[in-house]
Amino acid sequence: MDGVRLCKAVRHRYNNNDMDDLRRKLEESQRKGAKNILIVTDGVFSMDGYIAKLDKIVKIAEEYEALTMVDECHAAGFLGKTGRGSTEYCGVMGQIDIITGTLGKALGGAMGGYTTGRREIIEMLRQRSRPYLFSNSLAPAIVGASIAVFDMLSSTTELRDRLEDNTKYFRGEMGKLGFDIKEGTHPITPVMLYDAKLSQDFANMLLKEGIYVIGFYYPVVPKGRQE
Repeated sequence: MDGVRLCKAVRHRYNNNDMDDLRRKLEESQRKGAKNILIVTDGVFSMDGYIAKLDKIVKIAEEYEALTMVDECHAAGFLGKTGRGSTEYCGVMGQIDIITGTLGKALGGAMGGYTTGRREIIEMLRQRSRPYLFSNSLAPAIVGASIAVFDMLSSTTELRDRLEDNTKYFRGEMGKLGFDIKEGTHPITPVMLYDAKLSQDFANMLLKEGIYVIGFYYPVVPKGRQE
């Protein structure tokens, strides 16, 4: 959102993961004379853990001659057979124009992030992106730790496989206990409580047991969707 404001682009918001609405917004953009169109999406949506339809988005982007950008903050290290994120999971590796991600979650849990893309795109960002130009570089220790994480992902899938097994176990056992769990395969596992106070009470009780969770309620999630 900040990037849209900084580059003064015209923003069109399409309904979440709704490919028909995406087409309508693309057609609207073309009617208004848009010369450069960029489709932006999360790879994994953080509140529910469901995955973007990247295979369909790539095909639509080709049809409308649009670029694609995917935020992999909740996908890199989690999804795909080798942890390369939603692009690997959806079978579109090498077909996304810009990928952004964070080093603060699965990839070490420290700080910082990254942007990947064609050389000309990255060089333009280095010259024109004010948040990049006027930010300090990451500390060498963080860079070293992050490189080590990438090396681990390249050499073995043991940790990612264990996370997948733990996710399946947690989802299954919570379902057996009668909790309302949103369907999915991602480690983000929404436990629906439908009451703001109850969500906070649950979080506090779990914290007393040494388990840190966050109870979300409006306006972070829609009314009636407390989790």
